[in-house]
Amino acid sequence: MLAPSTPLPQGSSVGTGARAARAFLAADPVMGPVVRQVGAFTLKPIKREPYEALIRAIAHQQVHGRAAEAMLNRLIAHFPGQDFPDPTGILAMEDGALRACGFSGAKVAAILDIAHKSVGGLVPTRRAAARLPDEELIARLVALRGVGRWTVEMLLIFTLGRPDILPIDDFGVREGYRHAAGLDAQPKPKELAAIGQAWAPFRSAAAWYLWRAADLAKENRFKAPVAI
Repeated sequence: MLAPSTPLPQGSSVGTGARAARAFLAADPVMGPVVRQVGAFTLKPIKREPYEALIRAIAHQQVHGRAAEAMLNRLIAHFPGQDFPDPTGILAMEDGALRACGFSGAKVAAILDIAHKSVGGLVPTRRAAARLPDEELIARLVALRGVGRWTVEMLLIFTLGRPDILPIDDFGVREGYRHAAGLDAQPKPKELAAIGQAWAPFRSAAAWYLWRAADLAKENRFKAPVAI
């Protein structure tokens, strides 16, 4: 078992360290019961270019998932034979074409900014991103229009497979910890950040288990800790 201060080898991801993450978190007094209830750590990142993942995230902001996917499908339909349009393709679209796909004015502005910054190199390719530390990627990408830290953290976990990301502002993560620890109220983000230091270098797995705990609690299937 790796000590909390031990970094993962270069190139490690949430997928390659699944067993180690589960074993490590199972020894934690709060996370252990969650791990035993949830079982195997099964997160499998979706391998997309960061540019695509960010545009998909923008599409999903503040709308139902089905509506977001419909907009994205209309966008992709403009580019027959492509799984997803590249940045230059989006920038070459006629005026009003993105709005015709259903994107709001704010989403159009964000998508165009992401495409411009991808062509310019601020948004790295997946290969280039692999050489950049987490915090450097966060600092670069939060400069994009419509992209906040939470969006970048989701990219780091679910697209790039970074193993040590704890999204402390995420409602589900904090709610999961509330149930896991038997608290009356969610911890504040700074409190959770301090607590989560003990879960490094597997904080992405911890977040995943806390999301699962919140899901189980919603279904009234989470077994609350017993006070000693």
